Amino acid sequence: MRKIDLTNFKVATSETARQINRRITLNFLRHHQPMSRADLSRRSGLQRSTVSAIVDQLIDEGWVTEGAIGRLPRGRRPRFLHLNVERTGIVGVNLRPETTTVGLANVDARFEEQRSFPTPDDPAVFVRTVARTIASLRTAHPRMVCEGVGVSLPGRVDESGRLVFAPNLGWRDVDLRRMLESATGLPVNVENAANACALGEVWFGRHDEHVRHLVAVTVSEGIGVGVLLNGQLVRGANAMAGEFGHMTLDEAGPPCCCGKRGCWERYASNSAAVDYYTSGSPVKRGSSEPGLRFEDVMRLADTGDLRAIETLERMAQFLGVGLATIVTGLAPQVIVVIGEVTSAWNRVGPIVAEVLERRALRETPTRIIPTDHATQPRLRGAVTLVVQQHFGVPNVA
Repeated sequence: MRKIDLTNFKVATSETARQINRRITLNFLRHHQPMSRADLSRRSGLQRSTVSAIVDQLIDEGWVTEGAIGRLPRGRRPRFLHLNVERTGIVGVNLRPETTTVGLANVDARFEEQRSFPTPDDPAVFVRTVARTIASLRTAHPRMVCEGVGVSLPGRVDESGRLVFAPNLGWRDVDLRRMLESATGLPVNVENAANACALGEVWFGRHDEHVRHLVAVTVSEGIGVGVLLNGQLVRGANAMAGEFGHMTLDEAGPPCCCGKRGCWERYASNSAAVDYYTSGSPVKRGSSEPGLRFEDVMRLADTGDLRAIETLERMAQFLGVGLATIVTGLAPQVIVVIGEVTSAWNRVGPIVAEVLERRALRETPTRIIPTDHATQPRLRGAVTLVVQQHFGVPNVA
């Protein structure tokens, strides 16, 4: 139970009740469609008059459509309701230091189209490029009404949508939300990529409904961690909670872009693996290739390259070290791992499990689940930022 903060609260009004009832109705349709008005009233406990008023409004707004007429032994025949999935469009933006992907999806996080481009160094140029891409996608799909834009990025964002910490991106104090809203004319939600992925797992992941403690770990150029405890996203002071990627493993270790040395991500990230592969070991086939990527290291390991195999095994060891700290400190039910490394989980996973067996408390039965890279969890997480604005619990206190 949360204590009411008497210095920062909102009084519940009749509009609050309407918003809650509206979202209850939308969620029942999302999970159990097709449903009649009577079904909605019976299953939700809402009065039939309340359900009818909400449904009529949702139909007028295009969120809900009426479908087939059902058959009953007696009485009025019900008309079944559906979410208008094909009508509702949401733009997801996955911002990474090298590449940005923009996708147009529906409320089920199924993507209609995606486009990618090299991430500009200048935030203003980035905003203009994203705005052009969104405009092009909306023109290509005129039947979809765009409800908003979600942006997942490798950094921390305060409540106003201002980017305050993004060492791998090289941007600081950028009011990204305001800039994008001005350029696109759409409502924008900006969030740390790991936080967005954690929310995406709650809304679209295949987890038991009783999972209330979940951690998402994004392994890419750096390492990000999104923490959901008791079903709530943990942000911490200045939105800095979850920066496990910058916990120090060795003060004399390699320098990190955050300004410290020996951070976890300097041992267990994609970029750390590439650096290690090309660091000059006697066994280093392919290390002289220009523009070597982490995907190349995985491919080389599959061909039997000893240096690549050693690199992935070392990465797995350090990934396990950091995950053991998270398991011991937070006791999540599930940790989902997101990133290209999941494609090599048959090689990486057993090593991670062995490290956890040695380092984590056995009384904490945390499941480590690699996500399917093909589901694009970072982009799906960006879409979730908008979905939860319409289907999640209103923020009233």
